[in-house]
Amino acid sequence: MNTILLTGREAPEVALPWPDLVALESTLRGSVLMPGDAGWDDAVRLWNGLVTKHPRCVVQPADAHDVARTVDFAREHGLLLGVKCGGHNIGGSAVPDGGIMLDLSRLRSVKVDPVRRLAHVGGGCLLQHVDRAAQEHGLATTLGFISEVGVGGLTLGGGFGYLARRFGWAVDNFEEVEIVTADGQVRTANRAENADLFWAVRGGGGNFGVVTRLVLRLHPVGPTVLGGLVAWPFDRAEEVMTGFRQLTDTAPRELTAFMVVMNAPPAPFVPPAWHGRRVVAMTVCYSGDLARSEQAVAPLRGLGEPVFDLLQEWPYTQQQSYLDDAEPKGHHYYWRTEFAAGLGEELLSTVRDVSAACPVPMGQVVVAHVGGALNERAWDDGAVGNRDVRYVFGAAAAWEPEDPRADDYIAWTRDSGDRLRAFSTGASYVNFQTPEDDLSRLRTTYGANWERLVEVKRRYDPVNLFRTNRNISPL
Repeated sequence: MNTILLTGREAPEVALPWPDLVALESTLRGSVLMPGDAGWDDAVRLWNGLVTKHPRCVVQPADAHDVARTVDFAREHGLLLGVKCGGHNIGGSAVPDGGIMLDLSRLRSVKVDPVRRLAHVGGGCLLQHVDRAAQEHGLATTLGFISEVGVGGLTLGGGFGYLARRFGWAVDNFEEVEIVTADGQVRTANRAENADLFWAVRGGGGNFGVVTRLVLRLHPVGPTVLGGLVAWPFDRAEEVMTGFRQLTDTAPRELTAFMVVMNAPPAPFVPPAWHGRRVVAMTVCYSGDLARSEQAVAPLRGLGEPVFDLLQEWPYTQQQSYLDDAEPKGHHYYWRTEFAAGLGEELLSTVRDVSAACPVPMGQVVVAHVGGALNERAWDDGAVGNRDVRYVFGAAAAWEPEDPRADDYIAWTRDSGDRLRAFSTGASYVNFQTPEDDLSRLRTTYGANWERLVEVKRRYDPVNLFRTNRNISPL
């Protein structure tokens, strides 16, 4: 074999001389994988089985030098390049179809400085790695709520979870990043050094380089919180949704509740008579003084007669992982989501209507409360913007591969998303956007920050090397 065909950055295919790839590997501390090699399947596997793209070659860097060498190689040979942190993106943005993929799974060191309350996090870490290390010192930061999600992918797009109401978007807790830019340089970016680049990565996604290390601000949380899931019959939806709105209007910052309309799973904690029946549930996390926890959740207790009530005191790390099994890797997923500044009656009525019409056994309509600390910063404090957001909401379908009703599930999700968009700020969470969301959707999401993002992109990635994302083109 003298050459290997890969997708080009500008050309459909590039015939790469095989000795060039061998030479690349000889300069790395990490490894290069090809189809059939040991570890290939794990390296290319994504969470969303609906994504059918595949790279032609995978580089697993051992350090920032390896990343820089690979970036240089892809740029010099005109190759399509992608970056995988955890592979949990709904649109499969990590995968350069037919190109070369950087799999950061070897960059998973976490060092916690409990005195300065900082976490130094490798670019390939998953949420569970950071949560566990930080909780050894009773600390945490804003991250998501599925423990197998990659920290880099989640945070660079903004990042929200149970702690967003207290501490803002995940990027509001960035102190510094180490990033390899398109010219192959390893740079440090913070508020004083490469400040424009630091501003852009706080919400601009993977458009500006490969983040190999993040420094995150930590806060006292846990180690025990009140959390879990509680659900009521769907025929009480109007009452429960009104209660959710009242709760989120008055809840202390330490309390976060996400409302989920779904079919009750066939789980041991669900009464058998309710298996597969529609419920209105809330996933709850109270991270404050446990002596006040029951007072905080009293409005939920006041709704009475739940189908099941799993609210309990447990470790914060368990709160961060107990929903993992609800989103198994390899299932097919399709979402349409929005940002909202408030919960009006018409929005809640529409949520009830689209939920009632849901044909997807594992379908959900979700309303997540995030309002609080993120609303108190200036719109241009980081590229993330969207400082008017108080809720993230939308329709989500999930199904097993080969389910013959997939087209119906997608149609319901699209229709529901169209109906719900009427109540949107016009923007949506970048990490939940898919290739179906056009450029205007992306521009609207960044709003007044868009032109500045384009200028930073032109400076650090003028050839648009990093493009397999929600792309901000330098053109």
